[in-house]
Amino acid sequence: MIGSIFYVMEMVEGRTFWNAALPEAAPTERRPIYEAMINTLAKLHAIDPAAIGLGDFGRPGNYFARQIDRWTKQYRAAQTANIPAVERLIEWLPRTVPEQERTSIIHGDYRIDNLIFAPDQAQVAAVLDWELATIGDPLADFAYLALSWTMPSDGGPGLSGLDLAGLNLPTMEDAIDLYCAATGRAGVPDLHWYFAYNLFRLVGIIQGIKKRLIEGNASSAEAETMAARLVPVAESAWGHARLAGAL
Repeated sequence: MIGSIFYVMEMVEGRTFWNAALPEAAPTERRPIYEAMINTLAKLHAIDPAAIGLGDFGRPGNYFARQIDRWTKQYRAAQTANIPAVERLIEWLPRTVPEQERTSIIHGDYRIDNLIFAPDQAQVAAVLDWELATIGDPLADFAYLALSWTMPSDGGPGLSGLDLAGLNLPTMEDAIDLYCAATGRAGVPDLHWYFAYNLFRLVGIIQGIKKRLIEGNASSAEAETMAARLVPVAESAWGHARLAGAL
C-alpha cells in the first residue's frame, strides 16, 4: 500500500498516425495498417470477458438504451441553448434502439490515433485511451471506427473525399468485409443508426466543453474549435438518423 491511487503504464515504442490518410507511411503499407487496426478490434471483440476475469466489467445487455440515457443526461446537465437536431435525436434514438445480438468488451473510443503501431511494420503494438471501455455491443465500436469514412479529410481521422484507391486505403465496404471475416459475421446492419448514436454521444461531449468554455473553465483555442462544431455535429447526427429511417 502506497496510500495513493495509481495505475501502471508501459513504454511502447512505435508510431502514432494522426492523419487517417497516412501520408507518412509508404503507400504499400497503408492498407495493411488498416487491416491490422480492424483485426485488432476483432480480436478484442472475440475475448470472453468472464474468461479473463472481467465478467463484472459492465452490464451485458441493453447497452445502447443505457448509453442514450446517460448521454442525454450529460447533454441536459451542460445544455446552453436549444438545438432542434439534438431534440429530435433525444426523442428518436431511444425508440429505435436496435436489438443487441452480441456482447463483448468494447473500447469506446477506437480510432487510428488511439493506436501505436510497430516502428517498422503494419502491426498494432498498443491500444490507448481505455477510459470509456466497458461491456457492450461491439457494433458501437466498429461503427465509431467506420465513421472515419463519412468525415471530411482535414488532417485528422476523416477519409471522405480522398482517392482511397490511389492512396492504397480501404473503402468502408472493404473495412466491413474485413471486420465480418475476422468476427464470423455474415454482415452488419445498416450503419446509419449507429453513426447517429455515436455522433449524439460526441454532441454530449462537445456540449460539456462548450459549457466549460462559457464558464471560463476551458479557454484553449482547441476548446473553442471543438465547441464551434456542436451544431454541425448535431445536424450530421440527425442526417444519419434520417437515412436510417427517422422520417
